[in-house]
Amino acid sequence: QVQLVESGGGLVQAGGSLRLSCVASGRTFSNYNMNWFRQAPGKEREFVAGINLSGVSTSYADSVKGRFTISRDNAKNTVYLQMNSLKPEDTAVYYCKADSVTDNYWGQGTQVTVSS
Repeated sequence: QVQLVESGGGLVQAGGSLRLSCVASGRTFSNYNMNWFRQAPGKEREFVAGINLSGVSTSYADSVKGRFTISRDNAKNTVYLQMNSLKPEDTAVYYCKADSVTDNYWGQGTQVTVSS
């Protein structure tokens, strides 16, 4: 089992920044690709950003490219999502997800609200 705990969400004005963190415990963190997803009210959960085991390779949804940056620190068992130039449409619950070939795990989520 892998336990994931997100933090760093909150209320911010449009144009502002937030940094989300997701701390993992349980199994070897560096064995898991890490991803951020989000779910806005009334919408399906969607992929935001992903990072591979070593942190060398990243991917982003088109809607956040150039504004969000995903990173990881395997020594701290933590994945981050730096969110800049936030927009009201970024308002959602943000979840981190750990993926391996054999299993995957979700965190409980952290709320991000962007006011206009």
